[in-house]
Amino acid sequence: MPDTHEIIDCSAQDGPDVLDFWAVLRCEAEKIGGGEPVVEGVMRRAILDFARFDSAMVSTLVNRLAGGALDAETLYRIAWEAIERNPHLIPVAIRDLRASRERNPAYRDHVTPFLYFKGFQATQWQRIYHHLWVSGRQHLATLIHSRCCDVFAIDIHPGTVLGCGLFIDHGTGVVIGETAVVEDDVSILQGVTLGGTGKETGNRHPKVRRGVLIGAGAKILGNIEIGEGAKVGAGSVVLTGVAPFTTVAGVPAQLVARRDGVGDEMPAFSMDQCFPPLDYSI
Repeated sequence: MPDTHEIIDCSAQDGPDVLDFWAVLRCEAEKIGGGEPVVEGVMRRAILDFARFDSAMVSTLVNRLAGGALDAETLYRIAWEAIERNPHLIPVAIRDLRASRERNPAYRDHVTPFLYFKGFQATQWQRIYHHLWVSGRQHLATLIHSRCCDVFAIDIHPGTVLGCGLFIDHGTGVVIGETAVVEDDVSILQGVTLGGTGKETGNRHPKVRRGVLIGAGAKILGNIEIGEGAKVGAGSVVLTGVAPFTTVAGVPAQLVARRDGVGDEMPAFSMDQCFPPLDYSI
């Protein structure tokens, strides 16, 4: 399990080629803008006027968040410092974008989540202020975190460790606590809480392993592990650990199904929130 104060570096894990992805994003923007003057202006200002993906992403993130005590110039400086010290943040962001496009059938391109999807944008800001948190600049991290909560209605603590290929769909009401760990290729829907169980201190939040799908409104509480490839049903309350390749649902959550994990698509990829037929008789 990764330490809860480290950034997970996904850049070497089948990371996409940034230049190739940038070419794809620009091509999409050109097609989207054609024939619609207002949209064409947005595509140009947000994507086509930039020479690089990182510049376009920082501009989009800053324009979305700037306000109050955090002016655009300050946010630009903070974002670029984080990226310069953690260059893997760029391929990680692209993996998140690809996850959004692949797992949400409403997105027919990568431009839509890049410009408008608050799950993607809140996640990238968390990676930036997490850098501040682990660098000993907790009050600045908390200031940006607070602003993100106001703008995105998504609350991811600066101490949270996030893997890559993360997909937070819709996002409204998602709360993830300080010592939570979310590993690679996880999908989380709206209203999910990865929280504690009270006033305990120390390592007190869930550890979500690779490929997990967490349904809308699920509450996972305490320093428990949600095993690789598990599925948590919508509206469930999970207070004990979940074994790998297991489906749980209910209040409190109970075992619904178990798979061997061989040859099955990860729930986070399939986004299938249905349960298999129950095999029982009365």
